[in-house]
Amino acid sequence: CDHDCRIDYRHAVACDRAMIVSFQHRYIFAHAPKTGGTSLARALESKVGKDDILLGDTPKALKRRKRQKGLTASGKLWKHAGLRDIYGLVSQAEIDSFFIFTIVRNPWDRVVSYYFWLRAQKFDHATVTLAKSLPFSEFLRDPETKASFRAAPYSSYVTDVTGNMRCDLFLRQENLASDISALEQNLNLKLPALGHENRSTRDADWRGYYSQADQDIVAEICAADIAQFSYQF
Repeated sequence: CDHDCRIDYRHAVACDRAMIVSFQHRYIFAHAPKTGGTSLARALESKVGKDDILLGDTPKALKRRKRQKGLTASGKLWKHAGLRDIYGLVSQAEIDSFFIFTIVRNPWDRVVSYYFWLRAQKFDHATVTLAKSLPFSEFLRDPETKASFRAAPYSSYVTDVTGNMRCDLFLRQENLASDISALEQNLNLKLPALGHENRSTRDADWRGYYSQADQDIVAEICAADIAQFSYQF
């Protein structure tokens, strides 16, 4: 992995992920962290064209990394890039006309997944150290954790430089198996079955990790996502 990232949820270190810009199929997949996007990226990259751009650590993205050298873009070219970052690779006209999609996930579940994923990592990074040194409740209450979640709602990954949110489909991680059919219809592609990559070791029922006070913290730091997608605890 590339471990050179800020202590920020927007730059959460994760292996085997990719943002995909497909000129052949005219779509952009923006990958928000810890939403199940690794499995979808793997499926999508099996259908990419020779000139499509893959930003990240999936096998094909690594093979195409040399192509990114010398490219000039408006932001950081990496696996969790947003629309604002890729001007220079794509034009505003392409952003306006391509099919754009991302995955969203219940924020309370997402925070638990993020915490336990961090605790399983072995590389040297301040966010990993923080998660390993603190119980879940204290990690959630840490100012860095709260600030980073506030700063990166799902909409931030699919908002262009004009300030307009440009997303044609939000797939829900909870319903990904069924939502894929809508994606396939829009892309006119048949994707292979999704696996489950980067699974964290934790109880399946994330509700058990929360006190009432901790529920309220996530409700505040992820308020934009909860309001937009009507998620509930």
